[in-house]
Amino acid sequence: MSNETMVTLQGRVGGDVVLRQAGGSAVANFRVACTPRRRTKDGEWVDGPTQWWSVTAWRALAEHCASSLHRGDAVVVHGKVDMRTYVNKAGVETLDVQVEAATVGHDLTRGTSSFTRYQPPAAQPVAEQVVAA
Repeated sequence: MSNETMVTLQGRVGGDVVLRQAGGSAVANFRVACTPRRRTKDGEWVDGPTQWWSVTAWRALAEHCASSLHRGDAVVVHGKVDMRTYVNKAGVETLDVQVEAATVGHDLTRGTSSFTRYQPPAAQPVAEQVVAA
C-alpha cells in the first residue's frame, strides 16, 4: 500500500476537456470548480470562495472523460494529489496542485446520467490477420 494522498472533489467542469497523446497514451486535462455552500445564522445559504482544481486522467479514463464531460457538468472526481512548485514567467515561485484521477463520474445528486459500458474493439481471429497481411 502506498502513502499517496487521495482526495474526492465534488464540483463542476470549468471548461472543455482537452484530450491529447503523451508517450503513446491518451491524457485528458480539465478543471473542476468547487464552491462550498454554508448556512448563515439567519438560515440563508451563501457561497464560499471557489477553489479551482486541475485534473488529469490517463488512457481509457481520459478518452471517456473527453467524450462524456462538458463545461458546467456536475462531477465527482477521486484521485491522488500531486503538488509541485515552479517559477513562473514573472519569476515568482508558484505552487501547482493537480489531481490525477482514478475515477470520474457525473454527480447524480445534481441530475441524471446515462451509462454506456465500454466495449473494446473485437480482436480479429488469427486467420483473418494472416489473410490481411
